[in-house]
Amino acid sequence: MDSEEKQIHTSIRAHSCLDWLESKKPKSVLYICFGSLTRFSKAQTSEIASALEDSTHPFIWAIGKIVKSDGEDNNLDREQDWWLPEEYEDRLEKSGRGLIIKGWAPQLLILEHPAIGGFLTHCGWNSILEGVCAGLPMVTWPIFAEQFYNEKLITQVLKLGVPVGSETWKVWANEESPLINRDKIEKAVKFVMGDTDKAMEMRKQASRLAAFAKMTIEEGGSSCNDIKALIEDIRTYKHATGRGESG
Repeated sequence: MDSEEKQIHTSIRAHSCLDWLESKKPKSVLYICFGSLTRFSKAQTSEIASALEDSTHPFIWAIGKIVKSDGEDNNLDREQDWWLPEEYEDRLEKSGRGLIIKGWAPQLLILEHPAIGGFLTHCGWNSILEGVCAGLPMVTWPIFAEQFYNEKLITQVLKLGVPVGSETWKVWANEESPLINRDKIEKAVKFVMGDTDKAMEMRKQASRLAAFAKMTIEEGGSSCNDIKALIEDIRTYKHATGRGESG
C-alpha cells in the first residue's frame, strides 16, 4: 500500500468510526485498546470478547493480533492474525452494539468524541495522557514495563480508574500471561460505565483533571511556560557557543 492509498484508507476508517459514534448516546461507549505491541492468546481474546458482549454497553475495540500457540501455523493469512470467536463480528454488526477495528485506530478522535464514556487501556503513557486529557475514567490492564506503575497512578493516586486484575509483569508485550476471566473484565467495565455514586465521582474527577490538563497548554500554563523556557535555553546555548542559525 503506497502513501496515498494509506491516507485514503486511514481517512475512511476515521470517518466510519465517527459515523458509528454519532449514533450513540453521550458517555455510553467504552473504547478498548491495548496498544500496538500487546498480543493476547485466543483464550484471552475470547474472554475479553465475551465480557464486552455480556456487559451490554456499546464499545469500540481496537483489537490486536493474537499470540500463536505452539504448533500453530505461523504462515496464516494476515487477516487471521486478528482472531475473534466465530460469528462474533456478525452479532455485533446485527445488534449495532459494538465496532471492531483491526489495525490502526484514530484513537484521539475516538477518545474525544462525546459518545465515549470510558477507556479500557494497557496503561501505556501516551494512552494515559490521552485518556486524562479526554476526561475519561479508565479500566486498567497493564501488560509490561512501567505500565504497572502507571496503573497505580491512575487507580490509587488520581482515583479515576479501576483495575481489571492484571498482576503478572512480563518482559515483553507478546508473551502469554495468566488468564483474566470474563467475570473480572465485565465487573470492571460495568463499574466504570455504570451510574453508581462511586462511578459518578470518578467521572467528575476525570473531568476536573481534563480541565487542569487543558489549562497547562494555554498561555501562562505550566506546559506552555516550560516549552517557552526550553526554546529560550536552546537560543541561549546557541548564542553562548557561537552557533547561529546560519551555522
